[in-house]
Amino acid sequence: MENDRSRGRLIVFEGIEGAGKTTQLQQTHQWLSNQTSEDGTFPTVIVTREPGGTHLGVRIRQLLLEQPDADPIGERAELLLYAADRAAHVAGLIEPHLAVGAIVLCDRYTESTIAYQGYGRGLDLDTIEQLNQIATGGRLSDLTLWLDLDPTEGLNRARERGQLDRMERENLAFHQRVRQGYATLAQTQPDRIVRVEATGTTAEVQGRIQEVLQLKIPHLCLLKQTPKTPDGQFQQTAS
Repeated sequence: MENDRSRGRLIVFEGIEGAGKTTQLQQTHQWLSNQTSEDGTFPTVIVTREPGGTHLGVRIRQLLLEQPDADPIGERAELLLYAADRAAHVAGLIEPHLAVGAIVLCDRYTESTIAYQGYGRGLDLDTIEQLNQIATGGRLSDLTLWLDLDPTEGLNRARERGQLDRMERENLAFHQRVRQGYATLAQTQPDRIVRVEATGTTAEVQGRIQEVLQLKIPHLCLLKQTPKTPDGQFQQTAS
């Protein structure tokens, strides 16, 4: 039987625009990278995103998010582009790293397509499920962290960052439907999809994420984060 502690893990960060996914993913990456296992080694932690986790994905991302409103992408074309990005991403990056025991932190995955194209656009959920199955070969996340934030606040945060991408320019009603999609997914799959309150300071949200990780995948956090010694090495601290 496969050693549960040695196999890779796919941990996904989801949420509406402005929920803080990217910031929290980066902080989680730093935190997990500083955890030591029982043999004193540090885990391999990979950071990636959808769309855009591969060379092909970078080009698809440009089409999906940077396309001008004057040259719109149809809803079905949008759905298929996300599926193409995911198929390349899973085969070319996610599966190879999981196969060697890495922790893969991914900014968006299958739940985004269900929430945005299914609930947001109103496309058929069964069709989306079939496309996700084809694109991923059945690979689900081991854990999805849904950073939940009121859409009005999220869009305000996005505007404060500067120029909006194509999704961020959608109206409030669209983002409210997306949030409802995430809520439905979390209600129907509570063991795998966990809601994380995304209000408060960055440190407060990160604390909530770490609590979820310690509860859901405890062996990833066997020892407390270890401070560096003067020579730059980490000093092991018992948990």
